[in-house]
Amino acid sequence: MSIHRDARVEDGAEVAADAEVGPFTVIASGARVGAGCVLGPHVVIHSSVRLGPGCRVHAGAVLGDLPQDLSFGGGESGVEIGASCVIREGVTIHRGTKPDTSTVVGEGCFLMANSHVAHNVRLGRRVILANGVLLAGYVEVGDGAFLSGNAVVHQFTRIGRLAMLSGLAGIGKDVPPFCIAESCARNAVAGLNVVGMRRAGMNPEQRRAVAAAFRILYRSGLSVRQALERLRAEFPDGPAREMAEFAAASKRGICPFRGDPGGGEADG
Repeated sequence: MSIHRDARVEDGAEVAADAEVGPFTVIASGARVGAGCVLGPHVVIHSSVRLGPGCRVHAGAVLGDLPQDLSFGGGESGVEIGASCVIREGVTIHRGTKPDTSTVVGEGCFLMANSHVAHNVRLGRRVILANGVLLAGYVEVGDGAFLSGNAVVHQFTRIGRLAMLSGLAGIGKDVPPFCIAESCARNAVAGLNVVGMRRAGMNPEQRRAVAAAFRILYRSGLSVRQALERLRAEFPDGPAREMAEFAAASKRGICPFRGDPGGGEADG
């Protein structure tokens, strides 16, 4: 274990034998730091945090502080961070607001500088938050989603798998899987994240099915209810069906389409 002489590791903290802890970092009693983790200088790890193996936390990050929620009444809650996450400078991740709840960051996530993950947020695997992204309480983000710089997401909103938010997007309605939310706009879907689907290994047939589902959902002139009935009839499984079920489960409604005429196309 390599702990800088100016770091403070409280009695009762569990720090893996091969972890590295930088100067002026504080690890509170009850926190757990997994094998191979590297903590930079001036990091604060509160008692509620479970940091998975192989994570790297950069200068000034604060993990597990109290939720910014006026209804918070105390009690034990936590932050669970999966393996191999990168947490850059100034990131804040707050613990759950109700007793026995947690804020969850899936494995392989990359949280860039000054991004904020509020209480009870759930990030899937390999999610990327660019600089300055702000996630309010209870937001859910699916696997492989990419949220660009300074995007903001309203509480209880869901971002689907492999969705992408463009820079400065303001989102208060659910963004279906594989879609791109428009830059500098509020609650607007502009098209499909074709590059993200390719990088995730989706084959041409799957991408074409998603494009067809997008057209039915957004450009057919059908109501959402009618579009969902058609999608369920035409796509019994696969990513197109995933879009339908995501939209059907939405409590806040899904973002409307305000993109260019070709925005729903996917390459073959």
